[in-house]
Amino acid sequence: MRIVRYLKDGKESYGVLEDGVIYRVSSPLSQKRTGESFLSGEAKLFAPSAPTKIVCVGLNYSDHAAEMGLPLPPEPVIFIKPSTCALRPGGVIVYPDMSRQVDYEAELAVVIGRKAKDIKESEAGHYILGYTCLNDVTARDLQRKDGQWTRAKSFDTFAPFGPWIETELDTASIKVEAYLNGKRKQRSTTDRMIFKVPELLSFISRVMTLNPGDVVSTGTPPGIGPMKKGDDIEVRIEGIGSLVNTVG
Repeated sequence: MRIVRYLKDGKESYGVLEDGVIYRVSSPLSQKRTGESFLSGEAKLFAPSAPTKIVCVGLNYSDHAAEMGLPLPPEPVIFIKPSTCALRPGGVIVYPDMSRQVDYEAELAVVIGRKAKDIKESEAGHYILGYTCLNDVTARDLQRKDGQWTRAKSFDTFAPFGPWIETELDTASIKVEAYLNGKRKQRSTTDRMIFKVPELLSFISRVMTLNPGDVVSTGTPPGIGPMKKGDDIEVRIEGIGSLVNTVG
């Protein structure tokens, strides 16, 4: 099932997308249909949830670690993007004046369905609403300059995600790719993730409470690189779909 968040007739709502038709639902968790439906082209898609925070994982693919010449981390390396980073599918990634290198990072993201605190790995599935595509946009020069990640990762529009939440997905071994102006730049599969989704959710929930709508982004494959104004960047994930944004 594909859950969307959209704007129609000046009203923000959630819906289920099936065969080009959006069926409005009372909430993304209950998915109870209200009886209202319309063609998807009649609505503007938002980022598919409204997170209080976006928790990201650094260096979580073995092939990316090898590319960077870095050892595998003994536990997940996490950081937070503020909710103001969120950007809708088709939205413009704003290139900040203070940066000279803004990179794409294609990632599989998990959307939380219910409040999660101190959960066990075996319970993680009960707290997942579904999965989506995310671009962990990074001002790489500022990351190097600052020696930490907050400024580099936190500019407005630096977390496009969507276009929907896929509720039925086996994440054991699916392709995660990035295409810059139609040319493939990143490709790996989730079986190369160092820490799998249940382990990540359990670990993060022992640090902070995850709220409904929060997003956990699971790390990027090898091949990260710079974008420039006017570029189109696509994150493509097997079983979910395609998230496309432009840089401006």
